[in-house]
Amino acid sequence: MVSSSSAPLRVLTGITPSGTPHLGNYVGSIRHSVRQSVAPGVESFFFLADYHALIKVQEPALIQRSTLEIAASWLACGLDPERVTFYRQSDIAEITELTWFLTCVTGKGVLNRAHAYKAQLDKNVAKGEDPDSDVTAGLFMYPVLMGADILMFNAHKVPVGRDQVQHIEMARDMAQRFNHQYGEHFTLPDAEIDDAVATLPGLDGRKMSKSYGNTIPLFAPRGQLQKQIASIVTDSRAPGEPKDTEGSALFQIYQAFATAEETETLRKAYAEGIGWGDAKQMLFERIDREVAPLRARYEELMNNPAEIERILLVGAEKARKLSRPFMTELRHAVGLRNLAAGRDKGGARKAAKVAKPSFKQYRERDGLFYFKLLDANGAALLQSRGFASPQEAGRAIATLQQQRGAALTALADQLEPIGTEELSAANAALEALAEAATATSGS
Repeated sequence: MVSSSSAPLRVLTGITPSGTPHLGNYVGSIRHSVRQSVAPGVESFFFLADYHALIKVQEPALIQRSTLEIAASWLACGLDPERVTFYRQSDIAEITELTWFLTCVTGKGVLNRAHAYKAQLDKNVAKGEDPDSDVTAGLFMYPVLMGADILMFNAHKVPVGRDQVQHIEMARDMAQRFNHQYGEHFTLPDAEIDDAVATLPGLDGRKMSKSYGNTIPLFAPRGQLQKQIASIVTDSRAPGEPKDTEGSALFQIYQAFATAEETETLRKAYAEGIGWGDAKQMLFERIDREVAPLRARYEELMNNPAEIERILLVGAEKARKLSRPFMTELRHAVGLRNLAAGRDKGGARKAAKVAKPSFKQYRERDGLFYFKLLDANGAALLQSRGFASPQEAGRAIATLQQQRGAALTALADQLEPIGTEELSAANAALEALAEAATATSGS
Protein backbone atom coordinates (compact mmCIF):
# COMPACT_ATOMS: atom_id res chain seq x y z
CA MET A 1 0.00 0.00 0.00
CA VAL A 2 1.28 3.49 -0.85
CA SER A 3 2.38 5.45 2.21
CA SER A 4 0.61 8.75 2.83
CA SER A 5 3.80 10.29 4.20
CA SER A 6 6.19 11.96 1.77
CA ALA A 7 9.96 12.19 1.61
CA PRO A 8 11.57 15.53 2.52
CA LEU A 9 11.40 18.30 -0.04
CA ARG A 10 15.00 18.99 -1.05
CA VAL A 11 15.77 22.71 -1.51
CA LEU A 12 19.09 24.11 -2.74
CA THR A 13 20.34 27.68 -3.00
CA GLY A 14 23.58 29.61 -3.00
CA ILE A 15 25.21 32.99 -3.50
CA THR A 16 28.25 33.77 -5.63
CA PRO A 17 31.02 35.28 -3.45
CA SER A 18 31.90 38.20 -5.70
CA GLY A 19 31.40 41.09 -3.29
CA THR A 20 29.97 42.19 0.04
CA PRO A 21 26.46 40.76 0.76
CA HIS A 22 23.77 43.39 0.34
CA LEU A 23 20.10 43.87 1.20
CA GLY A 24 19.08 42.41 -2.16
CA ASN A 25 20.85 39.14 -1.30
CA TYR A 26 19.15 39.11 2.08
CA VAL A 27 15.63 39.82 0.85
CA GLY A 28 15.82 37.81 -2.35
CA SER A 29 17.58 34.71 -1.07
CA ILE A 30 19.10 34.48 2.40
CA ARG A 31 16.08 35.40 4.53
CA HIS A 32 13.62 33.27 2.60
CA SER A 33 15.95 30.28 2.44
CA VAL A 34 16.78 30.38 6.16
CA ARG A 35 13.09 30.50 7.04
CA GLN A 36 12.35 27.63 4.71
CA SER A 37 15.19 25.55 6.15
CA VAL A 38 13.34 25.17 9.46
CA ALA A 39 10.03 24.21 7.86
CA PRO A 40 8.91 20.62 8.53
CA GLY A 41 9.55 18.17 5.73
CA VAL A 42 12.32 20.25 4.13
CA GLU A 43 15.93 19.15 3.55
CA SER A 44 18.02 22.22 2.74
CA PHE A 45 21.36 22.60 0.96
CA PHE A 46 23.19 25.94 1.08
CA PHE A 47 26.42 26.52 -0.80
CA LEU A 48 28.96 29.24 -1.48
CA ALA A 49 29.38 29.29 -5.27
CA ASP A 50 33.05 30.20 -5.35
CA TYR A 51 33.68 28.49 -8.72
CA HIS A 52 31.07 30.77 -10.25
CA ALA A 53 32.83 33.79 -8.77
CA LEU A 54 35.94 33.06 -10.85
CA ILE A 55 34.01 33.94 -14.01
CA LYS A 56 33.91 37.62 -13.08
CA VAL A 57 36.45 38.08 -10.31
CA GLN A 58 40.17 37.52 -10.78
CA GLU A 59 41.20 39.00 -7.45
CA PRO A 60 42.08 36.12 -5.07
CA ALA A 61 41.89 38.27 -1.95
CA LEU A 62 38.40 39.47 -2.91
CA ILE A 63 37.20 35.90 -3.50
CA GLN A 64 38.49 34.84 -0.08
CA ARG A 65 37.09 37.89 1.71
CA SER A 66 33.70 37.66 0.05
CA THR A 67 33.41 33.94 0.79
CA LEU A 68 34.06 34.69 4.45
CA GLU A 69 31.54 37.54 4.51
CA ILE A 70 28.79 35.54 2.84
CA ALA A 71 29.31 32.52 5.09
CA ALA A 72 29.18 34.78 8.14
CA SER A 73 26.06 36.48 6.77
CA TRP A 74 24.09 33.27 6.35
CA LEU A 75 25.10 32.01 9.77
CA ALA A 76 24.29 35.38 11.35
CA CYS A 77 20.86 35.29 9.71
CA GLY A 78 20.01 32.09 11.56
CA LEU A 79 21.26 29.28 9.35
CA ASP A 80 21.76 26.19 11.52
CA PRO A 81 24.64 24.07 10.12
CA GLU A 82 23.51 21.16 12.29
CA ARG A 83 20.14 21.13 10.58
CA VAL A 84 21.13 21.89 6.98
CA THR A 85 23.96 20.97 4.62
CA PHE A 86 26.12 24.11 4.34
CA TYR A 87 29.21 23.83 2.16
CA ARG A 88 31.62 25.55 -0.20
CA GLN A 89 31.19 24.56 -3.84
CA SER A 90 34.92 24.09 -4.44
CA ASP A 91 35.10 21.49 -1.65
CA ILE A 92 32.82 19.12 -3.61
CA ALA A 93 35.03 17.57 -6.31
CA GLU A 94 32.12 15.65 -7.80
CA ILE A 95 30.44 18.86 -8.96
CA THR A 96 33.14 19.59 -11.53
CA GLU A 97 33.04 16.01 -12.78
CA LEU A 98 29.27 16.17 -13.16
CA THR A 99 29.68 19.46 -15.02
CA TRP A 100 31.57 17.60 -17.75
CA PHE A 101 28.95 14.84 -17.92
CA LEU A 102 26.24 17.47 -18.40
CA THR A 103 28.37 19.36 -20.93
CA CYS A 104 28.32 16.23 -23.09
CA VAL A 105 24.51 16.14 -23.25
CA THR A 106 23.83 19.88 -23.49
CA GLY A 107 23.28 21.45 -26.90
CA LYS A 108 25.34 24.50 -27.79
CA GLY A 109 22.15 26.14 -29.00
CA VAL A 110 20.76 25.99 -25.47
CA LEU A 111 23.80 27.80 -24.11
CA ASN A 112 23.66 30.35 -26.93
CA ARG A 113 20.32 31.51 -25.51
CA ALA A 114 21.61 32.14 -21.98
CA HIS A 115 20.73 35.68 -20.91
CA ALA A 116 24.15 36.58 -19.48
CA TYR A 117 25.96 35.39 -22.60
CA LYS A 118 23.56 37.15 -24.96
CA ALA A 119 23.80 40.36 -22.93
CA GLN A 120 27.59 40.38 -23.32
CA LEU A 121 27.30 39.75 -27.06
CA ASP A 122 24.80 42.60 -27.44
CA LYS A 123 27.05 44.89 -25.42
CA ASN A 124 30.02 44.12 -27.66
CA VAL A 125 28.02 44.62 -30.86
CA ALA A 126 26.71 47.96 -29.58
CA LYS A 127 30.32 49.09 -29.08
CA GLY A 128 31.27 47.92 -32.57
CA GLU A 129 33.50 45.17 -31.24
CA ASP A 130 33.76 41.48 -32.07
CA PRO A 131 30.65 39.81 -30.56
CA ASP A 132 32.78 37.36 -28.56
CA SER A 133 35.25 39.95 -27.30
CA ASP A 134 36.11 39.24 -23.65
CA VAL A 135 33.61 36.35 -23.56
CA THR A 136 35.27 33.52 -21.66
CA ALA A 137 34.34 29.87 -21.88
CA GLY A 138 33.47 30.20 -18.20
CA LEU A 139 30.74 32.74 -18.95
CA PHE A 140 29.41 30.59 -21.79
CA MET A 141 29.44 27.39 -19.70
CA TYR A 142 28.07 29.00 -16.53
CA PRO A 143 24.60 27.39 -16.90
CA VAL A 144 26.14 23.91 -17.04
CA LEU A 145 28.05 24.42 -13.79
CA MET A 146 24.87 25.74 -12.21
CA GLY A 147 23.03 22.69 -13.51
CA ALA A 148 25.62 20.46 -11.83
CA ASP A 149 25.19 22.35 -8.55
CA ILE A 150 21.48 21.60 -8.62
CA LEU A 151 21.43 18.08 -10.04
CA MET A 152 24.30 16.79 -7.89
CA PHE A 153 21.90 16.70 -4.95
CA ASN A 154 18.68 16.18 -6.93
CA ALA A 155 17.09 19.34 -5.58
CA HIS A 156 13.33 19.65 -6.00
CA LYS A 157 13.18 23.42 -5.48
CA VAL A 158 15.71 26.18 -6.15
CA PRO A 159 14.85 29.62 -4.71
CA VAL A 160 15.98 32.20 -7.28
CA GLY A 161 15.19 35.66 -8.55
CA ARG A 162 13.06 35.89 -11.66
CA ASP A 163 16.17 36.69 -13.73
CA GLN A 164 17.60 33.26 -12.83
CA VAL A 165 14.58 31.16 -13.83
CA GLN A 166 16.10 30.42 -17.23
CA HIS A 167 19.02 28.63 -15.57
CA ILE A 168 16.64 26.32 -13.71
CA GLU A 169 14.87 25.56 -16.97
CA MET A 170 18.25 24.73 -18.51
CA ALA A 171 19.05 22.41 -15.59
CA ARG A 172 15.74 20.62 -16.21
CA ASP A 173 16.67 20.24 -19.88
CA MET A 174 20.07 18.78 -18.96
CA ALA A 175 18.46 16.34 -16.53
CA GLN A 176 15.91 15.22 -19.12
CA ARG A 177 18.58 14.69 -21.78
CA PHE A 178 20.78 12.69 -19.41
CA ASN A 179 17.86 10.62 -18.14
CA HIS A 180 16.76 9.87 -21.69
CA GLN A 181 20.25 8.75 -22.68
CA TYR A 182 21.34 6.87 -19.55
CA GLY A 183 18.22 6.07 -17.52
CA GLU A 184 16.42 7.85 -14.70
CA HIS A 185 19.00 9.42 -12.39
CA PHE A 186 18.03 13.06 -11.93
CA THR A 187 15.03 14.77 -10.39
CA LEU A 188 13.71 17.65 -12.51
CA PRO A 189 14.10 20.83 -10.41
CA ASP A 190 11.64 23.71 -10.19
CA ALA A 191 12.38 27.39 -9.61
CA GLU A 192 10.79 28.91 -6.52
CA ILE A 193 10.12 32.64 -6.60
CA ASP A 194 8.60 34.96 -4.02
CA ASP A 195 6.98 37.45 -6.39
CA ALA A 196 6.73 40.13 -3.71
CA VAL A 197 10.50 40.35 -3.25
CA ALA A 198 11.93 38.65 -6.32
CA THR A 199 14.06 41.69 -7.20
CA LEU A 200 14.97 44.53 -4.82
CA PRO A 201 15.72 47.98 -6.31
CA GLY A 202 19.01 49.68 -5.51
CA LEU A 203 19.92 53.25 -4.64
CA ASP A 204 19.30 54.43 -8.22
CA GLY A 205 16.06 52.50 -8.78
CA ARG A 206 17.61 49.79 -10.94
CA LYS A 207 17.91 46.23 -9.67
CA MET A 208 20.19 46.15 -6.63
CA SER A 209 23.36 44.64 -8.04
CA LYS A 210 27.09 44.76 -7.42
CA SER A 211 27.61 45.36 -11.14
CA TYR A 212 25.59 48.59 -10.93
CA GLY A 213 27.34 49.82 -7.80
CA ASN A 214 23.97 50.66 -6.24
CA THR A 215 23.88 48.25 -3.31
CA ILE A 216 23.28 48.76 0.40
CA PRO A 217 25.58 46.43 2.40
CA LEU A 218 23.58 44.04 4.56
CA PHE A 219 25.61 44.65 7.70
CA ALA A 220 26.75 48.23 7.19
CA PRO A 221 27.29 50.08 10.50
CA ARG A 222 24.16 51.88 11.65
CA GLY A 223 25.42 55.32 10.64
CA GLN A 224 26.45 54.15 7.18
CA LEU A 225 23.10 52.42 6.68
CA GLN A 226 21.24 55.62 7.49
CA LYS A 227 23.45 57.65 5.15
CA GLN A 228 22.96 55.24 2.25
CA ILE A 229 19.20 55.11 2.67
CA ALA A 230 19.18 58.90 2.62
CA SER A 231 20.85 58.74 -0.82
CA ILE A 232 18.08 56.66 -2.46
CA VAL A 233 16.95 58.46 -5.60
CA THR A 234 13.45 59.98 -5.39
CA ASP A 235 11.52 62.46 -7.53
CA SER A 236 11.25 66.20 -6.93
CA ARG A 237 7.80 66.28 -5.32
CA ALA A 238 7.81 68.39 -2.18
CA PRO A 239 6.30 67.59 1.24
CA GLY A 240 2.52 67.82 1.05
CA GLU A 241 2.34 66.64 -2.55
CA PRO A 242 0.84 63.14 -3.02
CA LYS A 243 3.41 60.59 -4.15
CA ASP A 244 3.12 57.42 -6.20
CA THR A 245 4.09 54.08 -4.70
CA GLU A 246 4.28 52.61 -8.19
CA GLY A 247 7.90 52.72 -9.34
CA SER A 248 9.16 54.08 -6.02
CA ALA A 249 12.38 52.27 -5.05
CA LEU A 250 12.02 53.52 -1.49
CA PHE A 251 8.52 52.05 -1.18
CA GLN A 252 9.53 48.73 -2.74
CA ILE A 253 12.44 48.32 -0.33
CA TYR A 254 10.20 49.19 2.63
CA GLN A 255 7.58 46.68 1.47
CA ALA A 256 10.22 43.92 1.43
CA PHE A 257 10.84 44.41 5.17
CA ALA A 258 7.49 45.59 6.50
CA THR A 259 4.33 43.78 7.53
CA ALA A 260 1.17 44.24 5.49
CA GLU A 261 -0.12 46.74 8.06
CA GLU A 262 3.14 48.73 8.03
CA THR A 263 3.13 48.78 4.24
CA GLU A 264 -0.43 50.09 4.17
CA THR A 265 0.52 52.84 6.63
CA LEU A 266 3.32 54.04 4.35
CA ARG A 267 1.03 53.78 1.32
CA LYS A 268 -1.43 56.16 2.99
CA ALA A 269 1.43 58.45 3.97
CA TYR A 270 2.48 58.60 0.31
CA ALA A 271 -1.04 59.58 -0.68
CA GLU A 272 -1.07 62.27 2.01
CA GLY A 273 2.21 63.78 0.81
CA ILE A 274 4.83 62.54 3.29
CA GLY A 275 8.19 64.23 2.78
CA TRP A 276 10.96 62.11 1.30
CA GLY A 277 13.17 62.72 4.31
CA ASP A 278 10.51 61.36 6.67
CA ALA A 279 9.86 58.38 4.39
CA LYS A 280 13.57 57.56 4.31
CA GLN A 281 13.74 57.77 8.10
CA MET A 282 10.84 55.29 8.32
CA LEU A 283 12.71 52.96 5.96
CA PHE A 284 15.95 53.24 7.94
CA GLU A 285 14.24 52.49 11.26
CA ARG A 286 12.36 49.52 9.81
CA ILE A 287 15.46 47.93 8.27
CA ASP A 288 17.67 48.59 11.29
CA ARG A 289 15.10 47.01 13.61
CA GLU A 290 15.42 43.75 11.71
CA VAL A 291 19.12 43.85 10.90
CA ALA A 292 20.66 45.16 14.15
CA PRO A 293 20.65 41.85 16.11
CA LEU A 294 21.93 40.01 13.04
CA ARG A 295 24.71 42.58 12.63
CA ALA A 296 26.02 41.83 16.12
CA ARG A 297 26.23 38.10 15.37
CA TYR A 298 27.88 38.81 12.01
CA GLU A 299 30.64 40.89 13.60
CA GLU A 300 31.27 38.11 16.11
CA LEU A 301 31.66 35.54 13.33
CA MET A 302 33.90 37.78 11.22
CA ASN A 303 36.27 37.95 14.16
CA ASN A 304 36.52 34.13 14.20
CA PRO A 305 37.19 32.93 10.61
CA ALA A 306 38.60 29.61 11.85
CA GLU A 307 35.15 28.68 13.16
CA ILE A 308 33.56 29.47 9.81
CA GLU A 309 36.17 27.33 8.03
CA ARG A 310 35.45 24.44 10.40
CA ILE A 311 31.70 24.70 9.77
CA LEU A 312 32.20 24.67 5.99
CA LEU A 313 34.51 21.64 6.05
CA VAL A 314 32.07 19.69 8.21
CA GLY A 315 29.31 20.65 5.77
CA ALA A 316 31.40 19.55 2.79
CA GLU A 317 31.96 16.12 4.28
CA LYS A 318 28.23 15.83 4.94
CA ALA A 319 27.53 16.75 1.31
CA ARG A 320 30.10 14.32 -0.07
CA LYS A 321 28.45 11.43 1.72
CA LEU A 322 25.78 11.97 -0.92
CA SER A 323 27.86 13.15 -3.88
CA ARG A 324 30.49 10.38 -3.81
CA PRO A 325 28.13 7.39 -4.16
CA PHE A 326 25.91 9.28 -6.60
CA MET A 327 28.90 10.08 -8.81
CA THR A 328 29.90 6.42 -8.71
CA GLU A 329 26.41 5.58 -9.96
CA LEU A 330 26.63 8.16 -12.74
CA ARG A 331 30.10 7.04 -13.82
CA HIS A 332 28.79 3.51 -14.19
CA ALA A 333 25.73 4.78 -16.08
CA VAL A 334 27.82 6.52 -18.76
CA GLY A 335 30.24 3.59 -19.12
CA LEU A 336 33.22 4.72 -17.02
CA ARG A 337 33.55 1.32 -15.39
CA ASN A 338 36.04 -1.20 -14.07
CA LEU A 339 37.44 -2.86 -17.20
CA ALA A 340 37.69 -6.20 -15.40
CA ALA A 341 33.94 -6.21 -14.80
CA GLY A 342 32.05 -8.38 -17.26
CA ARG A 343 34.81 -11.01 -17.58
CA ASP A 344 34.49 -14.62 -16.49
CA LYS A 345 36.82 -16.33 -14.01
CA GLY A 346 39.26 -17.23 -16.77
CA GLY A 347 39.41 -13.65 -17.92
CA ALA A 348 37.70 -14.45 -21.22
CA ARG A 349 35.41 -11.81 -22.57
CA LYS A 350 31.76 -12.58 -21.95
CA ALA A 351 29.34 -12.60 -24.82
CA ALA A 352 27.29 -9.48 -25.22
CA LYS A 353 24.23 -9.49 -23.02
CA VAL A 354 20.92 -10.25 -24.63
CA ALA A 355 18.49 -7.40 -24.09
CA LYS A 356 15.92 -8.25 -21.44
CA PRO A 357 13.22 -6.50 -19.42
CA SER A 358 14.37 -4.32 -16.54
CA PHE A 359 13.18 -2.22 -13.61
CA LYS A 360 14.02 1.49 -13.40
CA GLN A 361 13.70 3.12 -9.98
CA TYR A 362 13.75 6.91 -9.61
CA ARG A 363 12.67 9.86 -7.50
CA GLU A 364 10.27 12.50 -8.80
CA ARG A 365 10.10 16.17 -7.86
CA ASP A 366 7.13 15.46 -5.56
CA GLY A 367 9.69 13.78 -3.27
CA LEU A 368 8.27 10.27 -3.75
CA PHE A 369 10.00 7.22 -5.21
CA TYR A 370 8.69 5.36 -8.26
CA PHE A 371 9.65 2.49 -10.51
CA LYS A 372 8.86 1.29 -14.01
CA LEU A 373 9.03 -2.16 -15.58
CA LEU A 374 10.46 -1.77 -19.08
CA ASP A 375 10.46 -4.33 -21.88
CA ALA A 376 13.63 -5.29 -23.78
CA ASN A 377 13.20 -2.25 -26.04
CA GLY A 378 12.77 0.20 -23.18
CA ALA A 379 9.00 0.60 -23.46
CA ALA A 380 7.14 0.95 -20.15
CA LEU A 381 4.95 -2.02 -19.19
CA LEU A 382 4.23 -1.11 -15.56
CA GLN A 383 4.26 2.20 -13.71
CA SER A 384 4.19 2.30 -9.92
CA ARG A 385 2.53 4.87 -7.74
CA GLY A 386 4.62 6.89 -5.30
CA PHE A 387 6.44 5.42 -2.30
CA ALA A 388 7.74 7.34 0.69
CA SER A 389 11.18 5.72 0.55
CA PRO A 390 13.38 3.84 -1.93
CA GLN A 391 13.26 0.85 0.41
CA GLU A 392 9.48 0.57 0.03
CA ALA A 393 9.77 0.79 -3.75
CA GLY A 394 12.55 -1.81 -3.67
CA ARG A 395 10.43 -4.22 -1.64
CA ALA A 396 7.62 -3.94 -4.18
CA ILE A 397 10.06 -4.67 -7.00
CA ALA A 398 11.40 -7.70 -5.11
CA THR A 399 7.85 -9.00 -4.63
CA LEU A 400 7.18 -8.68 -8.36
CA GLN A 401 10.42 -10.48 -9.18
CA GLN A 402 9.67 -13.33 -6.79
CA GLN A 403 5.91 -13.80 -7.21
CA ARG A 404 5.54 -12.49 -10.77
CA GLY A 405 1.93 -12.79 -12.00
CA ALA A 406 0.51 -13.29 -8.52
CA ALA A 407 2.18 -10.08 -7.37
CA LEU A 408 0.50 -8.08 -10.13
CA THR A 409 -2.79 -8.76 -8.38
CA ALA A 410 -1.49 -8.47 -4.83
CA LEU A 411 0.19 -5.11 -5.51
CA ALA A 412 -2.58 -3.67 -7.68
CA ASP A 413 -3.14 -0.70 -5.34
CA GLN A 414 0.55 0.24 -5.66
CA LEU A 415 0.53 0.20 -9.47
CA GLU A 416 -1.09 2.42 -12.06
CA PRO A 417 -4.04 0.59 -13.70
CA ILE A 418 -3.29 -1.27 -16.95
CA GLY A 419 -5.40 -3.16 -19.48
CA THR A 420 -5.60 -6.91 -20.09
CA GLU A 421 -3.04 -6.90 -22.92
CA GLU A 422 -0.59 -4.79 -20.92
CA LEU A 423 -1.08 -7.08 -17.92
CA SER A 424 -0.21 -10.09 -20.07
CA ALA A 425 2.90 -8.34 -21.42
CA ALA A 426 4.01 -7.38 -17.91
CA ASN A 427 3.56 -10.95 -16.72
CA ALA A 428 5.61 -12.25 -19.65
CA ALA A 429 8.37 -9.74 -18.86
CA LEU A 430 8.46 -10.85 -15.22
CA GLU A 431 8.72 -14.48 -16.32
CA ALA A 432 11.58 -13.55 -18.67
CA LEU A 433 13.39 -11.82 -15.82
CA ALA A 434 12.95 -14.88 -13.61
CA GLU A 435 14.32 -17.17 -16.33
CA ALA A 436 17.31 -14.88 -16.84
CA ALA A 437 18.01 -14.86 -13.10
CA THR A 438 17.81 -18.66 -12.97
CA ALA A 439 20.18 -19.00 -15.92
CA THR A 440 22.66 -16.62 -14.32
CA SER A 441 22.63 -18.40 -10.96
CA GLY A 442 23.08 -21.77 -12.64
CA SER A 443 26.03 -20.74 -14.80
